[in-house]
Amino acid sequence: MNTTTIPISKGVRDELKRTGRKDETYDDIIRNLLKANEIKKFYDEMERILETEEFVSLGKV
Repeated sequence: MNTTTIPISKGVRDELKRTGRKDETYDDIIRNLLKANEIKKFYDEMERILETEEFVSLGKV
């Protein structure tokens, strides 16, 4: 795996440490946060659709 260095503040680093489990690397923590963000975006979109779209019952289809 290729790696890179990303400059972050010590505060963000400390927050990442608190977010992750003891056995997780920063890469693991960031991957989990990205995955959680994708899930949140999916649910936000589903909520938006439920609030703004008009649905037709299957009986009318």
